[in-house]
Amino acid sequence: MSPGQTAGEHWLTAVARAGGFRNAEALRIPATAAIGDAWNAVQETCGLTAGELAEAVARHFRLPVADLKRVEPKAVKLVPEKVARTHEVLPLREDYRLLVVATADPTNLEAEQAVQFASGRKVAIEVATPADLHSAILAYYAPDQAVAELLEQVESDLAETVRLVEEEEEKKPALQVVASGPVVHLTNVLFREALVRRASDIHLQPTAHGGVIRMRVDGVLRTTGSLPLSVLARVVSRIKIMGKLDIADHLRPQDGKARLAFGGRMVDLRISTVPTRHGEKAVVRILDPFQMKTLEQVGILEPELVRFRNLLSHREGIVVVTGPTGSGKTTTLYAALQSIHEEGINIMTVEDPIEYEVPGFTQIQVEPKQGVTFASALRAILRQDPDVILVGEIRDGETAQIAAQASMTGHLVLATLHTNDALATIGRLLDLGLERGIVAESLRGAVAQRLVRRLCPECKELIKGGLTQEEEELAEAFGVHPLFRAVGCEACQDTGYLGRLPLVEIVSMTPELQELILSDAKPQELERAARRGGMRSLREVGAARVGAGETTLDELARVLGDLGQRSESVAPGRPRVAKGQVLGEEEEEKPYVLLVDDDGATRKVARAVLESNGYRVAEAEDGKEALHLIRAGNGFSLVVLDLSMPVLGGREVLKHLRSSIDTAGLPVIVLTGMTDQELEYTLMEEGADDYIRKPLDPRGFLTRVKAALRRAAS
Repeated sequence: MSPGQTAGEHWLTAVARAGGFRNAEALRIPATAAIGDAWNAVQETCGLTAGELAEAVARHFRLPVADLKRVEPKAVKLVPEKVARTHEVLPLREDYRLLVVATADPTNLEAEQAVQFASGRKVAIEVATPADLHSAILAYYAPDQAVAELLEQVESDLAETVRLVEEEEEKKPALQVVASGPVVHLTNVLFREALVRRASDIHLQPTAHGGVIRMRVDGVLRTTGSLPLSVLARVVSRIKIMGKLDIADHLRPQDGKARLAFGGRMVDLRISTVPTRHGEKAVVRILDPFQMKTLEQVGILEPELVRFRNLLSHREGIVVVTGPTGSGKTTTLYAALQSIHEEGINIMTVEDPIEYEVPGFTQIQVEPKQGVTFASALRAILRQDPDVILVGEIRDGETAQIAAQASMTGHLVLATLHTNDALATIGRLLDLGLERGIVAESLRGAVAQRLVRRLCPECKELIKGGLTQEEEELAEAFGVHPLFRAVGCEACQDTGYLGRLPLVEIVSMTPELQELILSDAKPQELERAARRGGMRSLREVGAARVGAGETTLDELARVLGDLGQRSESVAPGRPRVAKGQVLGEEEEEKPYVLLVDDDGATRKVARAVLESNGYRVAEAEDGKEALHLIRAGNGFSLVVLDLSMPVLGGREVLKHLRSSIDTAGLPVIVLTGMTDQELEYTLMEEGADDYIRKPLDPRGFLTRVKAALRRAAS
């Protein structure tokens, strides 16, 4: 309680009385009054200007009056927007141990503690008027300010090649939506990076320690970057606007779509958002509706390609392609349609979504809200005199029945199912309600497909010596000796793989198989009959790929699930941060800190401090190794970076991190053995989130680390 202040009264009444202002004794301001209302009441009653009252408050508490025109950007970085707005405080300047902040309420200990907690520094107070303070906070914490700062170091022209195309103007590729601002720009840069990387999906995920960006490239989901949560939330809002979703609704899952123009072509986006514990997560699937392949370009091995062409030579019956989501089923089916498409054939499709737009095909989009389902669309198609029908997916018994009827009335039906292998198609169709006789009569064949990553031609390594123990186990299991190992380079983003290859298993219907289906034979009997008919299993086709030097046994095991799940985020033969480690949900929640310092003693002290407080820790001895570990997608929450290192210095590493959208939002604390305040100011301007002087003080080091992570997560 301020001197002269009575119980239940606001502290400003004591200030006014102590200053001897007229009518001060008449003031009756309750202690619970908002600070802005209390200031206005004193000014009106006592006839004071805001500046005069600020000087009186400063004298009363023996504090300076704040100069809000002189604010250090590096100080603003140390206090998150949420803290500044909630407690109405503005950071003014800082030195290594002290942060000076402006406030209109010097008695607010909660605000002082919140600032100290967020910045990791002791706090000094200066006085400002509520109105001036509010305007300054709006200016320094503008909604897009954090995004603009993030983009300062990133190559700004990257976004200009990505344009959002309005849905109602889809036939006009040159149309560009008039949209500007840092959030729009950052979102465009993110999409451009995903398209350049050939990503099929983008995941924007809020976590306890900040926002994480993941991209699925060649079927593998890898962490590619991080963003402060405040920035991530704005990017998600921008994506929701693109998909015409309700940006005010954060509590329900939503789905939408959009179209981008990029590099002379169009790509479609399928947008999904869900509420999570730490905010909204968005997943964007990227579809290229105009990039079709021929059967030869798909890359099916010659024996299976011959069998597949034989299946397509039928003019009636069902040919099913099976496999999990993302295994290339639709790509293969459209390649098949292209191979049989000619002037005299009427090809019609029903899909959800339409992934490829093909001139000459009649394509129907499933729209359940409008009553257009696979079954209803298939009935309508049968009245359109089709020759070949593509059913995007047989999901239910009704669709299966109509497809079977179509196949037995002179139509070739191509469809997809979700089964583990080609022979399982028979059991799945029976489960959907088809009779054994209909399955035996209508099914012409089934194709099971998986995609494995192709070895990067730039860095794959010929195995000259013996195999590792893991390779020997896999070689014995698959019955093939590998020729190459994956290594990793810039061309393949340090994965060791570039592009994908199909593994295809084909079952062709034979009289023997028809008899076995009708007699309810066991799966083992069906498999033996299929092999006698020429089927090679997925394992055998995969082994052939390994034997030809196109992929690795480790990749084969990852895709086919043999011998357990293996880590694929770092290429075999390259240094791993945590070999063989599979993290549970609780472990994933722990912050992951990368220590980069050529001084082993400093790393030892820092590691001990962090691990004793529940952090996961990785180490790098120089900047070059650090960049490799970060590019490998290990999902670091924070980098502690030494300024002076022999191979690649901390300043160069910081510049590299801040110049890439992948790492522009990754928190970085710089270690320095110097006490040059100008250098420290420059480091903060160049993108450092904080700096720590050597030798390390364990308690102070931990405080700064915690504060940096809290700022990233706020």
